Amino acid sequence: AIPQVHERFGVGPDGVIDILGLAGDTSDNIPGVPGIGEKTAIKLVQQFGSMDALLERASEVPGKMGEKLREFSEQARLSRRLATIIKDVPYELHPDELLAREPDTARLNDLFKLYGFHTLIKEMTAQATLPSDRYHCIQTSAALETLAQRLEAAPAFAFDTETTGLDPRSAELVGISISLEPHEAFYIPVGHRNPLPGPDLFSSPQQGEAELMPDQFPKEAVLERLRPAFENPAIRKVGQNLKFDLQVLATAGLQVKGSWCDTMLCSYLLNPSRGGHGLDALAQEHLNHKMISYDEMTGTGKGRINFSEVEIAKATIYAAEDADATWLLHEKLLQMMHGQGLEKLLFELEMPLMEILTAMEQYGVLLDTGFLGQLSSDFGRQMVALEGRIHELSGGPFNLNSPKQLEEILFDRLGLQSGKKTKGKTGRSTDNEVLSALAEEHEIVRLLLEYRGLTKLKSTYTDALARLSDKHGRVHTSYNQAVTSTGRLSSSDPNLQNIPIRTDEGRRIREAFIAPPGSLILAADYSQIELRVLAHLSGDQVFCDAFSRDEDIHTRTASEVFGLFPEMVTSEMRRQAKTINFGIIYGQGAFSLAKQLGVARTIAEKFIAAYKERHNGAIAFLDSCIASAKAEGYVTTILGRRLPIADIASSNGNLRSFAERNAINYPIQGSAADIIKQAMIGVDRAIRSDGLASRLIMQVHDELVFEVPEPELEQMRELVNREMSQAVKLNVPLKVDINQGKNWSEAH
Repeated sequence: AIPQVHERFGVGPDGVIDILGLAGDTSDNIPGVPGIGEKTAIKLVQQFGSMDALLERASEVPGKMGEKLREFSEQARLSRRLATIIKDVPYELHPDELLAREPDTARLNDLFKLYGFHTLIKEMTAQATLPSDRYHCIQTSAALETLAQRLEAAPAFAFDTETTGLDPRSAELVGISISLEPHEAFYIPVGHRNPLPGPDLFSSPQQGEAELMPDQFPKEAVLERLRPAFENPAIRKVGQNLKFDLQVLATAGLQVKGSWCDTMLCSYLLNPSRGGHGLDALAQEHLNHKMISYDEMTGTGKGRINFSEVEIAKATIYAAEDADATWLLHEKLLQMMHGQGLEKLLFELEMPLMEILTAMEQYGVLLDTGFLGQLSSDFGRQMVALEGRIHELSGGPFNLNSPKQLEEILFDRLGLQSGKKTKGKTGRSTDNEVLSALAEEHEIVRLLLEYRGLTKLKSTYTDALARLSDKHGRVHTSYNQAVTSTGRLSSSDPNLQNIPIRTDEGRRIREAFIAPPGSLILAADYSQIELRVLAHLSGDQVFCDAFSRDEDIHTRTASEVFGLFPEMVTSEMRRQAKTINFGIIYGQGAFSLAKQLGVARTIAEKFIAAYKERHNGAIAFLDSCIASAKAEGYVTTILGRRLPIADIASSNGNLRSFAERNAINYPIQGSAADIIKQAMIGVDRAIRSDGLASRLIMQVHDELVFEVPEPELEQMRELVNREMSQAVKLNVPLKVDINQGKNWSEAH
């Protein structure tokens, strides 16, 4: 390769490092000598023979180049050293050991699991490891009878359902898979159909008219034969995301009893910060097994088929694998939970709660769809009026939903001061944060914010809720039990926990959630539960004393911060005190607190100082949370839920500060989540014990909402107050605010 070196650099190989020492190499962070490029370096080395000779005779180089060589001679020598390949490093490797070979997937898999590289696990180390030779399809009466008898005699079994869709109340059952012991599983097909040809190759089959594939039992006959085992509470049921399967079978007429272990919830309790707890990821992480993907069964894109059209033989391996993996996972995950003392949380909190959520989702919430339609029309008319006024103020019509046009109107035509750049830094942002900061500068900005608020209410709620309701006018949300890091429930499709209540328009949406004739909506809300949890955990004397006396904690804080008697505290002072109470305990600094309160930073600093002086017990506890997270890598809640705190020891200041805020936040919010979950279980148990017809229909943050027949109202008020206030024993009282009305809004 020497001729090529001469052709490229004009010197031999030994001279290349001299050239790099003079010219530098930005790609390798080698500085070189300022002002000398590669061409000049080549000429100098050719002229003087080497860099050492050049630097010794630098006085002979005229002008600024000579000055630079003399000034940066040591930098040139350092740059040459950086460019030099070290050839005498001692090593004990044999060349054969450096040959390319197959990766050690087992060690890689362990490494990827350690650092949570789930995508790399899937892409680089995933492989099928579970044997399928004992996966059986049940297609004869004798086989079904044998399996049913085994189930009835078994202490426990895992099961899974295959369906035509993801809505458990409308999807049709296609098959049931079952596993009773490792590496053995059964699939019972009941709804596989031959696809009907449509107008073109990509049309979806009309399932209701398609013929069933042969060698399947009638669905009703299968469910009837499985009923004794599935409805026997003494036989423990294992599943992955059991709530879905329970609803599918309930819709089909089978009420499963004895739900015992959900592998999704096991994974969630072991690591609530994990990015998803799906079966494929859990099997790869804990069983070192790559599951058959749904796409492999149904295809993708326009060519995708419904699972009911998959050939039974293929579906058997896929479905049986799901049941087998679930059984294997439950054994392994329960061992891990035992090691961390988490079984009580699973068996006494999360699993009973899962059954309650299943019933809540199935029952749904009654909507006044006529009222929603009227509300949508009202919002639409207000939006039209706002749009007209905005166009008038802007000097002409434009598309209010176009960020580009809005940017030009606000910052070019009207001359408002632009804030942050857009994400791609190609323009000026017009997001709500920017508009809120400009709201005092021009009426058009306030109107735009109002328009956006109405647009969201209309599209997300008044239009969507009616569309999502069933033929009986009930809407069925999905409560997500394994999503949030703190243990709190979330809801989706629709999200009932984010209905805005700070505006009159937002509060009106709650009027659409109604009770049927003869019943009322009862709403029970924990009062200041997070501050009560803080008082219990910290023993802070001021908090404990205030709650024991049933004082308004925000008024108490305002009187302390502002140095006034409680009777002199105004509503604005109380609002500021509420912001201080929640802001400081969650690690809010003076800058953000000042911004939220609308005061100078120095005033916010005084508020914080006064607060910390009065609530030294609470502050000491919050500091101990950070210390515990640093020592253990996690914090815990009242009921022992472990919440990992990533980045608590990070060298990155921003990441570390975020982790410290979580270390403070998680024990309080997680304990509040524990309490309301325990309350739901207690209330449900009491309702059933008393034989009442009342139903728990919603859980929203710290609030439980019930549908109560009017004759049961007083009994339910007493029952709910008792069970919620005694859900978990604290050192301060748990206070519950209870109200009722014909709709959810009235109940507030």
